[in-house]
Amino acid sequence: MDQVQLPYTERTKFFAQVWKIVKQIPAGKVATYGQIAAYIPRPASMPQEDYLAMRARWVGYAMGSSPDDVPWQRVINSQGKVSPRKGAETQKNLLEAEGVPFDSRQRVDLAKFAWSGPSNEWLRENNLNASAG
Repeated sequence: MDQVQLPYTERTKFFAQVWKIVKQIPAGKVATYGQIAAYIPRPASMPQEDYLAMRARWVGYAMGSSPDDVPWQRVINSQGKVSPRKGAETQKNLLEAEGVPFDSRQRVDLAKFAWSGPSNEWLRENNLNASAG
């Protein structure tokens, strides 16, 4: 599948929702791109198949342009790894400073350090998918 883009207004809304969710992740915990994406409802104009295929990647784009008050380092890939890119070593260092260790394969133990997500009440109050977590 070719890269599907969100129209500007939908991208702006999607990124804002991502950042709002990520601000809820406490220090010492991590979430995956897919976990964050699952909380965000599909834009009405987006076919379901395209949205499911691209939403985790869009979370990554949101993290790449997040404001300073968003703890971007707490979002990692589904393998428990920091995705290879510019800033990856900084991300790892920030997580370690929060008490999140990496094993010899450079993975975070998601069984111990995965964030359980916001409450269903918080998700509903913010018009997000409460059944995603």
